[in-house]
Amino acid sequence: MGYLYFTDESFRKVDFRKTPLMKGDYEDCTFVDCNLSETDLSEIKFTDCEFDGCNLSLAKLVKTGFCNVTFRNCKMWGLDFGNCDEHAVSFGFENCSLTHSSFYRTKLKKTVFENSKLHETDFTECDLTGAIFNGCDLAKAVFDGTNLEKTDFVTSFGYSIDPERNKIKKAKFSLSQIVGLLDKYDIEIDKAN
Repeated sequence: MGYLYFTDESFRKVDFRKTPLMKGDYEDCTFVDCNLSETDLSEIKFTDCEFDGCNLSLAKLVKTGFCNVTFRNCKMWGLDFGNCDEHAVSFGFENCSLTHSSFYRTKLKKTVFENSKLHETDFTECDLTGAIFNGCDLAKAVFDGTNLEKTDFVTSFGYSIDPERNKIKKAKFSLSQIVGLLDKYDIEIDKAN
């Protein structure tokens, strides 16, 4: 069987653990309330696709391509985006839970994370230049050797970022959350004044 192409298709409430997603290119497709948890999405390419209300937790992403893909209201625990096709990684996240996921060494320039939970998410050695974290919970997220230049954290919270171990030139932070840049010093900040 040759390589398959799917265009303008809509998948609703499909449990892909029972009926595996066929390998191929998916363009302008929508996935709504689908279960892709623990499935093998390796070497599948998604272009201009939308995932809404889907569970992708622990899916295998070896050489998976995401080009201009939107994830909304998705559960995406334990995903390793570092294994994706490095030449096909552009996506945005809105109201998603990416707990325990990894973006190790992934290029995420100008990526938008909107109202998402990123607990213990690994951004080690990522390029997040110009990315936007809008209303995100970054509790225990890991930033180490990460390029955060011009990244916007103004409305996000819970982060702990070491300015000596990350590039933060022209990054934006709110005054109320600035303590996240001082955690390593174990100092007390009087919030009364």
